[in-house]
Amino acid sequence: MNHNARKRSEGAAQKLGGKIKRGIGKLIDNEQMEAEGALKETRGRDQEESAKSAERTKGKVETAVGAVKNRVGAVIDNEQMQAEGKLKELKGRARQKANR
Repeated sequence: MNHNARKRSEGAAQKLGGKIKRGIGKLIDNEQMEAEGALKETRGRDQEESAKSAERTKGKVETAVGAVKNRVGAVIDNEQMQAEGKLKELKGRARQKANR
């Protein structure tokens, strides 16, 4: 698991834990617990979004590099380079889409 994927899953877990704590605090009428849960939920959401943003950026770079390699391969009539570029471009787009 890469760094961003780990950060994303940690953020999701923290967000869920905060949501549960906030709900329990509300249920038992404990304002401090409810506030702590809301804060934990917000921190988790921020961590998750930060990791997703970093992955989208990686995807944009991959897409751009792949597009260039694809075009260069087409210009110099190198089918393997062209195919590798197209693959990298598609991987970059998929990475961006998976991290919306």
